[in-house]
Amino acid sequence: MADPKKPLLIKRYASRRLYNTETSDYVTLEDIAEFIRDGREVQIIDLKSGDDLTRQYLLQIVAEHESRGESVLPINVLNDLVRSYTTQATSIVPEFLAASFDMLRDGQSKMLENLTKASPLAAMPGMEAMRAQQEAFMKAMTGGLKGLGSTSPQGGKPSEASDEGLDEIKKQLAELQDKLSKLGK
Repeated sequence: MADPKKPLLIKRYASRRLYNTETSDYVTLEDIAEFIRDGREVQIIDLKSGDDLTRQYLLQIVAEHESRGESVLPINVLNDLVRSYTTQATSIVPEFLAASFDMLRDGQSKMLENLTKASPLAAMPGMEAMRAQQEAFMKAMTGGLKGLGSTSPQGGKPSEASDEGLDEIKKQLAELQDKLSKLGK
């Protein structure tokens, strides 16, 4: 059985096909993205040269999601990233980004912990609905990243309350976008 703490080794053949060494089958970029969303680290190695291609493929996954309209990175952040490659700031940008994402993950986990049934706040009227809405929001914001509100506590399936909460969030977002577009005119 594979060790989930060890990076999943993917080999790239000369034909540019990607091979999962654990399952002995070929995988796509979307498969690799799913492994990562499930919490696995991956390492992609060129079979012939032995070069580590992980960074290149992860950037390609991000670029494909962004080009399909699944925008996570605002234009100003992308501009700042491009600028950081040509300035002395390159030494602090990677550490800053890593720390920012670590803080985001920790904050989301703590917020969800505070909304669980074990918390004294859970006994307050309306907290169950608020927790379900928060889980739906976290799922929408993180793309269902493992451990960040992707399922209900009752058994692993998304709850109906989460679906309703997500619908409510989508409705509120549409209303905000409508208001913003009217302000821009």
